[in-house]
Amino acid sequence: MTTDPVPSPPATHRLFVNGGWREGGDGSYPVVNPSTEQVVGHAPEASAADVEAAVAAAREAFDSWSRTGAAERAAVLNRVADALLARNDEFVPLLQAETGATIRVASSMQVPVAAERFRRYARGALEAAVTPLAPYPVAATPLAAGGLTSAVAVRRPVGVVGCITSYNFPIVNLAGKLAPALAMGNTVVAKPAPQDPLGCLKLGEVFEDAGAPPGIFNVVTGSGAATGAALVASAEVDMISFTGSTAVGRRIAADGGHTMKRMLLELGGKGAGIVLEDADLRTAVPAIGSAWAFHSGQICTAPTRALVHESRYEEVVAGLARYAAALAVGDPLSPSTVVGPVITALHRDRIESYIAGAAAEGARLVAGGTRKEHTADSPALPGTGFYVAPTLLAEVTPGMAVAREEVFGPVVVVIPFRDEEEAVAIANATDFGLYDYVFSADTARAYALAARLRTGNVGINTAQRHPETPFGGFKQSGVGRDGGSYGLSAYSELQSLVWQS
Repeated sequence: MTTDPVPSPPATHRLFVNGGWREGGDGSYPVVNPSTEQVVGHAPEASAADVEAAVAAAREAFDSWSRTGAAERAAVLNRVADALLARNDEFVPLLQAETGATIRVASSMQVPVAAERFRRYARGALEAAVTPLAPYPVAATPLAAGGLTSAVAVRRPVGVVGCITSYNFPIVNLAGKLAPALAMGNTVVAKPAPQDPLGCLKLGEVFEDAGAPPGIFNVVTGSGAATGAALVASAEVDMISFTGSTAVGRRIAADGGHTMKRMLLELGGKGAGIVLEDADLRTAVPAIGSAWAFHSGQICTAPTRALVHESRYEEVVAGLARYAAALAVGDPLSPSTVVGPVITALHRDRIESYIAGAAAEGARLVAGGTRKEHTADSPALPGTGFYVAPTLLAEVTPGMAVAREEVFGPVVVVIPFRDEEEAVAIANATDFGLYDYVFSADTARAYALAARLRTGNVGINTAQRHPETPFGGFKQSGVGRDGGSYGLSAYSELQSLVWQS
């Protein structure tokens, strides 16, 4: 007689501080798989003392790391990339379980992308940090003698950076902050999103493998707002880099202002996909449908508002309905699944409230929107999981909440317009301005239209990204830009050096 082995209990993870590991001072909390609703592991609850210790470690490490040569900083970042790729098979199942991402997204859009970000900023560490300025003849003044005055502008590290990250792509989002910050000579205390911090904690093992100096990277976690708030409040933290909701970003900006912290805030979005009358719908429909197909719509750049010329309106609605119907919803471990769960039951309920509110305001539900559909193709444990089917709402007006506020889920609304003037007015009529899209056979027309959109990024006939562009938002979608070489500037202070010949 044989018996199945008793499964091991979920592991309790530890904080990574000053190159070592410590228990959370306030205990631990469970991290739940959004598909199975089972506990993946227990994350440490950092106490105020834990945060203080992590900040102190980063402050102590800063003096040495900031004076480390660029070539050595680049070598450390390249070793981190190598060590991360070597642990790919450990990271993928953990990241998939804690995020609920489909196996395709978890395997292709997490570890490889994060590793490439470390490599990109290994190269970035070697980019010139000095900008020479033309000599300037200055006449004598009571201040100083006259002469030919020379100067340079030099990028210097900011200091200790607190990186507070979002839940949708945990290690990718962290790598996008951590790598340029370290490349510039800063040190980092990271506070991952509470929903899925385990992969970010595991990055500590990667830094150990890479032989990184202790204290340059520290990770503290917590189930609520207290851990991040302690970072923002600390007088020893010089900068906060935050990705998340606009509501939280406002609080960080206000609280961080007390100590004049530098801020990089990448906040919410309400992307408009403007479909002009000459658009190729074979391009436009799948691009807009990416709001459903990519990580269940949990992405701030998604084109969740389809603004469609009235002559193509019904055609686009029908095309999107067919696209939604073709997307398999269910177990994220199945290779055929396109739409997995959203991150928590609370978030699922929030998304459903937007759908119900839109229907109450007069919108027409074309696809999705019922709990039965969410579990029609259930995951491994029937009836479990935080699923929202791809939802399409037509006859939406610009004033509806679902058309103005960020839903952050697989919900697309379709709004008609008569001409370009109305399209621009609708696109700009939200508090957000992160990423919009224009679809037209005339790319010069689309280019001109993009100039009128109050948004940090515009895709023309594509939902693809360019990794070297400056990324950030207008209005309440954020403050500052990162990406490519702009990321080096984001984690720098400028110092002017002046001398006289």
